[in-house]
Amino acid sequence: MDVLMLSRLQFAAATFFHFLFVPLTLGLSVLIAIMETIYVRTGHGVYKKMAQFWGKIFLINFAIGIVTGITLEFQFGTNWSRYSAYVGDIFGALLAIEATAAFFLESTFIAVWHFGWNKLSPKFHAVSIWIVAFASTFSALWILIANAWMQHPVGYTIRNGRAELTDFLAVVTQPFAIQEFIHTVTAAYILAGFFVMGVSAYHILKKQNSEFFLKSFRIALIFSLIFSIAEVMHGHIHGGEVAKIQPAKLAAMESFWETKKNAPFTMFLIPDEKNEKNLAEIIHVPGALSMLAYHSPDATVKGLKDFPKSERPPVFITFVAFRVMVGLGMLFMLLTIVCFLLRNRLETNRWLLWIMVASIPLPYIACEAGWTLAEVGRQPWIVYGLMKTADAVSPISSSQVLISLIAFILVYSLLGLAAFYLIYINAIKGPEPVRKGDVANHA
Repeated sequence: MDVLMLSRLQFAAATFFHFLFVPLTLGLSVLIAIMETIYVRTGHGVYKKMAQFWGKIFLINFAIGIVTGITLEFQFGTNWSRYSAYVGDIFGALLAIEATAAFFLESTFIAVWHFGWNKLSPKFHAVSIWIVAFASTFSALWILIANAWMQHPVGYTIRNGRAELTDFLAVVTQPFAIQEFIHTVTAAYILAGFFVMGVSAYHILKKQNSEFFLKSFRIALIFSLIFSIAEVMHGHIHGGEVAKIQPAKLAAMESFWETKKNAPFTMFLIPDEKNEKNLAEIIHVPGALSMLAYHSPDATVKGLKDFPKSERPPVFITFVAFRVMVGLGMLFMLLTIVCFLLRNRLETNRWLLWIMVASIPLPYIACEAGWTLAEVGRQPWIVYGLMKTADAVSPISSSQVLISLIAFILVYSLLGLAAFYLIYINAIKGPEPVRKGDVANHA
Protein backbone atom coordinates (compact mmCIF):
# COMPACT_ATOMS: atom_id res chain seq x y z
CA MET A 1 0.00 0.00 0.00
CA ASP A 2 1.11 3.56 -0.67
CA VAL A 3 1.81 6.20 1.96
CA LEU A 4 -1.62 7.80 1.47
CA MET A 5 -3.58 4.63 2.24
CA LEU A 6 -1.32 3.71 5.15
CA SER A 7 -1.64 7.19 6.64
CA ARG A 8 -5.42 7.06 6.27
CA LEU A 9 -5.53 3.65 7.95
CA GLN A 10 -3.36 4.88 10.82
CA PHE A 11 -5.46 7.97 11.38
CA ALA A 12 -8.65 5.92 11.17
CA ALA A 13 -7.32 3.41 13.71
CA ALA A 14 -6.31 6.18 16.11
CA THR A 15 -9.59 8.07 15.67
CA PHE A 16 -11.86 5.07 16.10
CA PHE A 17 -9.99 3.89 19.17
CA HIS A 18 -9.97 7.35 20.75
CA PHE A 19 -13.69 7.74 20.08
CA LEU A 20 -14.42 4.59 22.09
CA PHE A 21 -13.71 6.68 25.20
CA VAL A 22 -14.78 10.24 24.35
CA PRO A 23 -18.59 9.76 24.34
CA LEU A 24 -18.63 8.01 27.73
CA THR A 25 -16.54 10.82 29.22
CA LEU A 26 -18.96 13.43 27.88
CA GLY A 27 -22.14 11.73 28.99
CA LEU A 28 -21.03 10.12 32.23
CA SER A 29 -19.70 13.42 33.59
CA VAL A 30 -23.20 14.91 33.26
CA LEU A 31 -24.89 11.87 34.80
CA ILE A 32 -22.49 11.88 37.75
CA ALA A 33 -23.16 15.61 38.22
CA ILE A 34 -26.91 14.92 38.28
CA MET A 35 -26.46 12.10 40.82
CA GLU A 36 -24.30 14.22 43.10
CA THR A 37 -26.71 17.14 42.86
CA ILE A 38 -29.53 14.85 44.03
CA TYR A 39 -27.29 13.82 46.94
CA VAL A 40 -26.68 17.44 47.93
CA ARG A 41 -30.38 18.31 47.69
CA THR A 42 -31.70 15.24 49.53
CA GLY A 43 -28.84 14.17 51.78
CA HIS A 44 -29.43 10.50 50.84
CA GLY A 45 -26.09 8.68 50.99
CA VAL A 46 -27.05 6.28 48.19
CA TYR A 47 -26.65 9.11 45.66
CA LYS A 48 -23.18 9.93 46.97
CA LYS A 49 -22.19 6.29 46.53
CA MET A 50 -23.74 6.41 43.10
CA ALA A 51 -21.55 9.35 42.07
CA GLN A 52 -18.49 7.61 43.53
CA PHE A 53 -19.22 4.28 41.87
CA TRP A 54 -19.79 5.67 38.40
CA GLY A 55 -16.96 8.15 39.03
CA LYS A 56 -14.39 5.32 39.24
CA ILE A 57 -15.40 4.15 35.78
CA PHE A 58 -15.39 7.72 34.53
CA LEU A 59 -11.80 8.28 35.71
CA ILE A 60 -10.52 5.11 34.02
CA ASN A 61 -12.28 6.03 30.80
CA PHE A 62 -11.02 9.64 30.96
CA ALA A 63 -7.39 8.60 31.47
CA ILE A 64 -7.34 6.35 28.40
CA GLY A 65 -9.14 8.99 26.35
CA ILE A 66 -6.45 11.55 27.17
CA VAL A 67 -3.59 9.24 26.16
CA THR A 68 -5.18 8.32 22.84
CA GLY A 69 -6.17 11.91 22.09
CA ILE A 70 -2.61 13.19 22.43
CA THR A 71 -1.21 10.62 20.00
CA LEU A 72 -4.02 11.40 17.58
CA GLU A 73 -3.09 15.08 17.39
CA PHE A 74 0.56 14.24 16.78
CA GLN A 75 -0.39 12.72 13.45
CA PHE A 76 -1.22 16.13 11.98
CA GLY A 77 2.49 16.91 12.15
CA THR A 78 3.84 13.47 11.23
CA ASN A 79 1.49 12.00 8.64
CA TRP A 80 -0.37 15.10 7.45
CA SER A 81 2.26 17.84 7.43
CA ARG A 82 1.10 19.33 4.11
CA TYR A 83 -2.38 19.67 5.53
CA SER A 84 -1.02 21.33 8.66
CA ALA A 85 1.09 23.74 6.62
CA TYR A 86 -1.85 24.66 4.37
CA VAL A 87 -4.62 25.17 6.96
CA GLY A 88 -2.73 25.33 10.27
CA ASP A 89 -3.59 29.02 10.71
CA ILE A 90 -7.24 27.97 11.16
CA PHE A 91 -7.23 24.37 12.33
CA GLY A 92 -4.31 24.84 14.71
CA ALA A 93 -5.92 27.85 16.37
CA LEU A 94 -9.09 25.90 17.14
CA LEU A 95 -7.19 22.97 18.67
CA ALA A 96 -5.05 25.40 20.70
CA ILE A 97 -8.17 26.97 22.19
CA GLU A 98 -9.51 23.52 23.07
CA ALA A 99 -6.27 22.57 24.83
CA THR A 100 -5.74 25.80 26.77
CA ALA A 101 -9.30 26.83 27.59
CA ALA A 102 -11.14 23.52 27.96
CA PHE A 103 -8.76 20.63 28.58
CA PHE A 104 -6.87 22.26 31.45
CA LEU A 105 -10.11 23.36 33.08
CA GLU A 106 -11.45 19.83 32.80
CA SER A 107 -8.26 18.19 34.10
CA THR A 108 -7.92 20.60 37.04
CA PHE A 109 -11.45 20.10 38.30
CA ILE A 110 -11.33 16.34 37.82
CA ALA A 111 -8.49 16.38 40.34
CA VAL A 112 -10.48 18.70 42.63
CA TRP A 113 -13.49 16.38 42.41
CA HIS A 114 -11.53 13.14 42.88
CA PHE A 115 -9.46 14.27 45.86
CA GLY A 116 -12.01 16.60 47.41
CA TRP A 117 -14.65 14.24 48.78
CA ASN A 118 -13.60 14.75 52.41
CA LYS A 119 -12.07 18.20 51.98
CA LEU A 120 -14.79 20.26 50.29
CA SER A 121 -18.36 21.04 51.27
CA PRO A 122 -20.94 18.86 49.46
CA LYS A 123 -22.19 21.86 47.49
CA PHE A 124 -18.77 22.97 46.25
CA HIS A 125 -17.83 19.39 45.51
CA ALA A 126 -20.94 19.06 43.34
CA VAL A 127 -20.02 22.32 41.60
CA SER A 128 -16.62 20.82 40.73
CA ILE A 129 -18.15 17.90 38.81
CA TRP A 130 -20.51 20.26 36.99
CA ILE A 131 -17.44 22.25 35.92
CA VAL A 132 -15.88 18.99 34.68
CA ALA A 133 -19.05 18.23 32.69
CA PHE A 134 -19.09 21.73 31.23
CA ALA A 135 -15.38 21.64 30.36
CA SER A 136 -15.73 18.21 28.69
CA THR A 137 -18.55 19.51 26.51
CA PHE A 138 -16.66 22.77 25.88
CA SER A 139 -13.64 20.73 24.76
CA ALA A 140 -15.83 18.75 22.37
CA LEU A 141 -17.23 22.00 21.01
CA TRP A 142 -13.86 23.26 19.76
CA ILE A 143 -12.83 19.91 18.30
CA LEU A 144 -16.15 19.65 16.47
CA ILE A 145 -15.86 23.24 15.21
CA ALA A 146 -12.48 22.27 13.76
CA ASN A 147 -13.96 19.18 12.13
CA ALA A 148 -16.96 21.17 10.86
CA TRP A 149 -14.56 23.60 9.20
CA MET A 150 -13.05 20.65 7.33
CA GLN A 151 -16.56 19.65 6.28
CA HIS A 152 -17.55 23.20 5.28
CA PRO A 153 -14.67 25.72 5.20
CA VAL A 154 -15.70 29.33 5.85
CA GLY A 155 -14.09 32.53 7.13
CA TYR A 156 -10.77 32.16 5.28
CA THR A 157 -8.81 33.44 2.33
CA ILE A 158 -6.01 31.92 0.28
CA ARG A 159 -2.86 34.00 0.74
CA ASN A 160 0.75 33.06 -0.01
CA GLY A 161 -0.29 29.57 -1.01
CA ARG A 162 -2.12 28.70 2.24
CA ALA A 163 -5.49 29.20 3.88
CA GLU A 164 -5.52 32.03 6.40
CA LEU A 165 -8.21 32.94 8.91
CA THR A 166 -10.17 36.12 8.09
CA ASP A 167 -13.40 35.73 10.07
CA PHE A 168 -13.13 33.81 13.35
CA LEU A 169 -16.79 34.44 14.20
CA ALA A 170 -17.91 32.88 10.89
CA VAL A 171 -15.92 29.73 11.69
CA VAL A 172 -17.32 29.24 15.19
CA THR A 173 -20.93 30.18 14.46
CA GLN A 174 -21.56 28.53 11.11
CA PRO A 175 -24.72 26.35 11.13
CA PHE A 176 -22.86 23.18 10.19
CA ALA A 177 -20.62 23.46 13.27
CA ILE A 178 -23.61 23.97 15.55
CA GLN A 179 -25.45 21.03 13.97
CA GLU A 180 -22.44 18.73 14.22
CA PHE A 181 -21.89 19.66 17.85
CA ILE A 182 -25.51 18.99 18.84
CA HIS A 183 -25.62 15.71 16.93
CA THR A 184 -22.35 14.35 18.34
CA VAL A 185 -22.84 15.40 21.96
CA THR A 186 -26.40 14.08 21.98
CA ALA A 187 -25.09 10.72 20.73
CA ALA A 188 -22.51 10.73 23.53
CA TYR A 189 -25.22 11.33 26.13
CA ILE A 190 -27.22 8.40 24.72
CA LEU A 191 -24.14 6.17 24.94
CA ALA A 192 -23.51 7.06 28.57
CA GLY A 193 -27.16 6.55 29.45
CA PHE A 194 -27.24 3.11 27.86
CA PHE A 195 -23.96 2.20 29.56
CA VAL A 196 -25.39 3.05 33.00
CA MET A 197 -28.68 1.30 32.22
CA GLY A 198 -26.90 -1.79 30.91
CA VAL A 199 -24.59 -2.16 33.93
CA SER A 200 -27.49 -1.43 36.28
CA ALA A 201 -29.64 -4.03 34.53
CA TYR A 202 -26.92 -6.64 35.07
CA HIS A 203 -26.90 -6.03 38.83
CA ILE A 204 -30.71 -5.97 39.02
CA LEU A 205 -30.79 -9.35 37.27
CA LYS A 206 -28.23 -10.69 39.76
CA LYS A 207 -30.23 -9.16 42.65
CA GLN A 208 -27.14 -7.24 43.78
CA ASN A 209 -27.68 -3.80 45.35
CA SER A 210 -31.07 -3.70 43.63
CA GLU A 211 -32.23 -0.43 45.19
CA PHE A 212 -28.98 1.30 44.24
CA PHE A 213 -29.08 0.13 40.65
CA LEU A 214 -32.79 0.69 40.18
CA LYS A 215 -32.20 4.34 41.08
CA SER A 216 -29.20 4.48 38.72
CA PHE A 217 -31.22 2.87 35.96
CA ARG A 218 -34.11 5.33 36.30
CA ILE A 219 -31.85 8.40 36.31
CA ALA A 220 -30.07 7.15 33.19
CA LEU A 221 -33.40 6.17 31.61
CA ILE A 222 -34.85 9.70 31.77
CA PHE A 223 -31.54 11.07 30.49
CA SER A 224 -31.44 8.58 27.59
CA LEU A 225 -35.11 8.98 26.71
CA ILE A 226 -34.77 12.75 26.34
CA PHE A 227 -31.68 12.57 24.19
CA SER A 228 -32.80 9.55 22.12
CA ILE A 229 -35.90 11.44 21.02
CA ALA A 230 -33.86 14.63 20.52
CA GLU A 231 -31.31 12.77 18.37
CA VAL A 232 -33.92 11.38 16.00
CA MET A 233 -35.53 14.80 15.61
CA HIS A 234 -32.21 16.57 15.20
CA GLY A 235 -30.90 13.96 12.76
CA HIS A 236 -33.49 15.14 10.26
CA ILE A 237 -32.35 18.75 10.67
CA HIS A 238 -28.68 17.82 10.40
CA GLY A 239 -29.37 15.74 7.31
CA GLY A 240 -30.85 18.80 5.64
CA GLU A 241 -27.65 20.76 6.37
CA VAL A 242 -25.55 17.94 4.87
CA ALA A 243 -27.74 17.93 1.76
CA LYS A 244 -27.20 21.66 1.33
CA ILE A 245 -23.41 21.78 1.63
CA GLN A 246 -22.32 18.22 0.71
CA PRO A 247 -24.75 16.92 -1.93
CA ALA A 248 -22.31 14.18 -2.99
CA LYS A 249 -22.34 12.80 0.55
CA LEU A 250 -26.14 12.82 0.56
CA ALA A 251 -26.22 10.89 -2.72
CA ALA A 252 -23.74 8.34 -1.33
CA MET A 253 -25.71 8.02 1.93
CA GLU A 254 -28.75 6.94 -0.09
CA SER A 255 -26.85 5.28 -2.97
CA PHE A 256 -28.79 7.63 -5.24
CA TRP A 257 -27.47 7.56 -8.81
CA GLU A 258 -29.84 9.51 -11.08
CA THR A 259 -30.75 13.16 -10.55
CA LYS A 260 -34.50 13.37 -9.99
CA LYS A 261 -37.24 15.73 -9.00
CA ASN A 262 -39.68 14.25 -6.49
CA ALA A 263 -36.90 11.79 -5.57
CA PRO A 264 -38.09 8.60 -3.86
CA PHE A 265 -36.69 7.07 -0.68
CA THR A 266 -35.86 3.38 -1.03
CA MET A 267 -36.16 1.40 2.17
CA PHE A 268 -33.97 -1.57 1.21
CA LEU A 269 -31.30 -1.79 -1.48
CA ILE A 270 -27.79 -3.08 -2.18
CA PRO A 271 -25.39 -0.56 -3.77
CA ASP A 272 -23.54 -1.72 -6.88
CA GLU A 273 -20.88 0.97 -7.09
CA LYS A 274 -18.96 -0.64 -9.94
CA ASN A 275 -21.94 -0.56 -12.29
CA GLU A 276 -23.40 2.69 -10.91
CA LYS A 277 -26.73 1.19 -9.89
CA ASN A 278 -28.51 -0.58 -7.05
CA LEU A 279 -29.54 -4.16 -6.62
CA ALA A 280 -32.64 -5.53 -4.91
CA GLU A 281 -34.45 -2.23 -4.45
CA ILE A 282 -37.49 -2.80 -2.22
CA ILE A 283 -40.17 -0.37 -0.99
CA HIS A 284 -40.06 3.02 -2.66
CA VAL A 285 -41.68 6.05 -1.04
CA PRO A 286 -42.24 8.67 -3.79
CA GLY A 287 -40.93 12.16 -2.99
CA ALA A 288 -39.70 11.11 0.46
CA LEU A 289 -35.98 11.71 -0.22
CA SER A 290 -36.73 15.17 -1.61
CA MET A 291 -38.82 15.89 1.45
CA LEU A 292 -36.24 14.60 3.91
CA ALA A 293 -33.35 16.44 2.28
CA TYR A 294 -34.91 19.71 1.15
CA HIS A 295 -38.28 19.80 2.97
CA SER A 296 -40.23 19.75 -0.29
CA PRO A 297 -41.52 16.68 -2.19
CA ASP A 298 -40.87 18.51 -5.48
CA ALA A 299 -37.20 19.31 -4.76
CA THR A 300 -34.51 17.98 -7.09
CA VAL A 301 -31.94 15.63 -5.58
CA LYS A 302 -28.65 15.40 -7.43
CA GLY A 303 -27.51 11.85 -8.24
CA LEU A 304 -24.02 10.42 -8.02
CA LYS A 305 -23.69 10.24 -11.82
CA ASP A 306 -23.73 14.03 -11.94
CA PHE A 307 -20.54 14.18 -9.87
CA PRO A 308 -17.14 13.33 -11.42
CA LYS A 309 -15.99 9.88 -10.35
CA SER A 310 -12.89 11.46 -8.84
CA GLU A 311 -15.09 13.52 -6.49
CA ARG A 312 -17.49 10.83 -5.31
CA PRO A 313 -17.14 9.39 -1.79
CA PRO A 314 -16.92 5.61 -1.38
CA VAL A 315 -20.57 4.70 -1.77
CA PHE A 316 -20.90 1.33 -0.03
CA ILE A 317 -19.13 2.36 3.20
CA THR A 318 -21.00 5.66 3.37
CA PHE A 319 -24.36 3.99 2.68
CA VAL A 320 -23.88 1.23 5.28
CA ALA A 321 -22.57 3.63 7.95
CA PHE A 322 -25.61 5.87 7.46
CA ARG A 323 -28.12 3.01 7.65
CA VAL A 324 -26.45 1.55 10.76
CA MET A 325 -26.44 4.94 12.51
CA VAL A 326 -30.06 5.72 11.67
CA GLY A 327 -31.31 2.22 12.44
CA LEU A 328 -29.66 2.14 15.84
CA GLY A 329 -30.86 5.66 16.60
CA MET A 330 -34.45 4.55 16.05
CA LEU A 331 -33.82 1.45 18.18
CA PHE A 332 -32.52 3.56 21.08
CA MET A 333 -35.66 5.68 21.03
CA LEU A 334 -37.85 2.56 20.98
CA LEU A 335 -35.97 0.87 23.85
CA THR A 336 -36.05 3.94 26.08
CA ILE A 337 -39.78 4.39 25.50
CA VAL A 338 -40.43 0.73 26.40
CA CYS A 339 -38.22 1.02 29.50
CA PHE A 340 -40.00 4.20 30.54
CA LEU A 341 -43.41 2.54 30.27
CA LEU A 342 -42.18 -0.40 32.36
CA ARG A 343 -39.98 1.64 34.72
CA ASN A 344 -41.92 0.57 37.82
CA ARG A 345 -41.82 -3.12 36.86
CA LEU A 346 -38.22 -3.51 35.76
CA GLU A 347 -37.39 -6.33 38.18
CA THR A 348 -40.22 -8.49 36.83
CA ASN A 349 -39.32 -7.95 33.17
CA ARG A 350 -36.08 -9.89 33.00
CA TRP A 351 -36.24 -10.09 29.21
CA LEU A 352 -36.05 -6.30 29.01
CA LEU A 353 -33.15 -6.16 31.46
CA TRP A 354 -31.20 -8.71 29.40
CA ILE A 355 -31.88 -6.65 26.27
CA MET A 356 -30.44 -3.58 28.03
CA VAL A 357 -27.33 -5.51 29.07
CA ALA A 358 -26.87 -6.71 25.49
CA SER A 359 -27.43 -3.15 24.23
CA ILE A 360 -24.32 -1.69 25.91
CA PRO A 361 -22.15 -2.02 22.73
CA LEU A 362 -24.81 -0.65 20.36
CA PRO A 363 -24.33 3.10 21.03
CA TYR A 364 -20.58 2.58 20.55
CA ILE A 365 -21.31 1.07 17.13
CA ALA A 366 -23.68 3.93 16.31
CA CYS A 367 -21.09 6.57 17.26
CA GLU A 368 -18.36 4.89 15.22
CA ALA A 369 -20.75 4.58 12.28
CA GLY A 370 -21.51 8.29 12.58
CA TRP A 371 -17.83 9.20 12.40
CA THR A 372 -17.35 6.84 9.47
CA LEU A 373 -20.17 8.61 7.67
CA ALA A 374 -18.75 12.05 8.44
CA GLU A 375 -15.17 11.29 7.43
CA VAL A 376 -15.51 8.73 4.61
CA GLY A 377 -18.50 10.61 3.17
CA ARG A 378 -16.30 13.73 2.85
CA GLN A 379 -13.76 11.98 0.63
CA PRO A 380 -11.84 12.58 -1.56
CA TRP A 381 -11.55 15.89 0.30
CA ILE A 382 -9.72 16.44 3.57
CA VAL A 383 -11.13 19.98 3.52
CA TYR A 384 -14.30 19.86 1.47
CA GLY A 385 -13.88 21.57 -1.88
CA LEU A 386 -10.55 23.08 -0.87
CA MET A 387 -7.90 20.40 -0.37
CA LYS A 388 -7.92 16.75 -1.38
CA THR A 389 -6.68 14.08 1.00
CA ALA A 390 -4.07 12.95 -1.50
CA ASP A 391 -2.51 16.43 -1.41
CA ALA A 392 -2.38 16.56 2.39
CA VAL A 393 -0.19 13.56 3.21
CA SER A 394 3.40 14.02 4.41
CA PRO A 395 6.31 13.36 2.00
CA ILE A 396 7.53 10.29 3.91
CA SER A 397 8.11 6.68 2.98
CA SER A 398 5.49 3.96 3.19
CA SER A 399 7.74 1.86 5.43
CA GLN A 400 7.82 4.60 8.07
CA VAL A 401 4.04 4.76 8.22
CA LEU A 402 3.70 0.95 8.16
CA ILE A 403 6.00 0.59 11.17
CA SER A 404 4.13 3.25 13.14
CA LEU A 405 0.76 1.76 12.11
CA ILE A 406 1.76 -1.65 13.45
CA ALA A 407 3.06 -0.01 16.64
CA PHE A 408 -0.19 1.93 17.06
CA ILE A 409 -2.29 -1.21 16.67
CA LEU A 410 -0.20 -3.16 19.19
CA VAL A 411 -0.11 -0.39 21.79
CA TYR A 412 -3.77 0.51 21.36
CA SER A 413 -4.77 -3.14 21.63
CA LEU A 414 -2.96 -3.42 24.97
CA LEU A 415 -4.42 -0.12 26.19
CA GLY A 416 -7.89 -1.17 25.09
CA LEU A 417 -7.69 -4.54 26.81
CA ALA A 418 -6.42 -2.94 30.02
CA ALA A 419 -9.02 -0.16 29.96
CA PHE A 420 -12.04 -2.32 29.25
CA TYR A 421 -10.86 -4.93 31.76
CA LEU A 422 -10.65 -2.28 34.49
CA ILE A 423 -14.03 -0.85 33.51
CA TYR A 424 -15.53 -4.35 33.51
CA ILE A 425 -14.06 -5.28 36.90
CA ASN A 426 -15.28 -2.07 38.53
CA ALA A 427 -18.69 -2.30 36.84
CA ILE A 428 -19.46 -5.82 38.09
CA LYS A 429 -17.96 -5.22 41.54
CA GLY A 430 -20.69 -2.81 42.53
CA PRO A 431 -20.64 0.08 45.00
CA GLU A 432 -19.27 0.28 48.51
CA PRO A 433 -21.94 -0.05 51.22
CA VAL A 434 -23.63 3.15 52.35
CA ARG A 435 -22.47 4.32 55.79
CA LYS A 436 -24.13 6.69 58.24
CA GLY A 437 -21.47 9.32 57.58
CA ASP A 438 -22.49 9.50 53.93
CA VAL A 439 -25.36 11.90 54.63
CA ALA A 440 -24.76 15.38 53.21
CA ASN A 441 -24.02 18.22 55.58
CA HIS A 442 -26.35 21.04 54.52
CA ALA A 443 -25.12 23.49 57.11
